[in-house]
Amino acid sequence: MSELRFVDACTEAHFFAMSAIHCRGWRAAYPGYVPDDYLQEVVTETRWIPFFREDYATKRCNGILLYEDEVPVACCTYGPIRTGPSPRQSAELVIDSSAYPGFGEVISLYTEPARTGCGFGSRLLEEVLRRLKDGGYPGCVLFVLRENEGARRFYARHGFAWDGTVQEVPFPHGMVCRDLRYVNCF
Repeated sequence: MSELRFVDACTEAHFFAMSAIHCRGWRAAYPGYVPDDYLQEVVTETRWIPFFREDYATKRCNGILLYEDEVPVACCTYGPIRTGPSPRQSAELVIDSSAYPGFGEVISLYTEPARTGCGFGSRLLEEVLRRLKDGGYPGCVLFVLRENEGARRFYARHGFAWDGTVQEVPFPHGMVCRDLRYVNCF
């Protein structure tokens, strides 16, 4: 029987594992919704390492991995709700979170594509929601790509509901993705 354990991301090896899982998750989930050249040229296994390193150093948000034995199978970043410009995604992206003061946010959650459907995402999300609730947050928000129906159903099963907000996320070549804001009140 395999052992599952949560690990708070705090080392270069953790940041690399999270970045690689993000890369494979993006490439599995977003073809046709995010420009193909962006997925191949920008979305690399090392793309998010500097962001995770900076987040850890500044405590802006937390990273957590779920390991099955010694293999990282899922990861998540979470923390206080983001508001205002979000230049990591796009210089034009501005998030208005004024309707949810004091809330937490699941910023990203990815499972190794070959391991989806094994319950790892649920275990990880439940742990993060527990941590946010224990941290005194009144609820949690997240954004999910409108076309990602599987992820939308996943979040709904965990108590999230779309609040009607559509956040436009600009990408190269004039492409705009539309993320939906989902909310879970504790």
